[in-house]
Amino acid sequence: MKHDKFKKNVLPLVDRLFRLAISITGNREDAEDVVQDTLFQVLQKNDDADSIRNIEAYCFRSARNIAIDKISLKDNRQEAIPEHFDVPETRLNIQECMEEDEQAQMLEKCIGELPEKQRTVFQLRTVEGFSYKQIADAMNVSEEQVKVNLFRARQRLKDFFEQYK
Repeated sequence: MKHDKFKKNVLPLVDRLFRLAISITGNREDAEDVVQDTLFQVLQKNDDADSIRNIEAYCFRSARNIAIDKISLKDNRQEAIPEHFDVPETRLNIQECMEEDEQAQMLEKCIGELPEKQRTVFQLRTVEGFSYKQIADAMNVSEEQVKVNLFRARQRLKDFFEQYK
C-alpha cells in the first residue's frame, strides 16, 4: 500500500482498532500488539491494496482475527478499564460517583463475559457506531448474524442488570 493512502485511510483508524483489540484481548499490551500487527499487515498489501473494496472493514477484520489468534495462544488475562473511561472526579455527590463507578465495573465485567462474537459486535455497534453492513463486512458474516449477535449481547446485558436491581 502506498504511504499516502495508508496515512489517509488507515492511520485515522488506530484508536478505533485499539478499542476493538482491547475489548477482545482484555489486555493493553496485547491490544497494542494487535494494532501494530494489523498496521504492518495492511502495509504489506502492496500490489493487492487496490483490490480491497473497503479498507476500513479490511482493517477491522484483520485486527479481530489477529486478536482472536493472540488470545487463543495464551491465557486471556483481564485488565481494568483504561483511565480515560473512569468517572470524572469533578462530581460533587460522592454517593452518585460511587454508584456510577460500581455500575461501570458491573458493565465491564458483563461485557467481558460475553462470547467473543457478541462482544465484538456490541463494541463495533455501540462504541464505534458501525452500521450493520460495516460490521458484517468487518467480521465476514451476514447482516442477520450481526443482528442476532447484537440482540443476544444486549439481552445478556439486560438480564445481568435486572439480576442486580
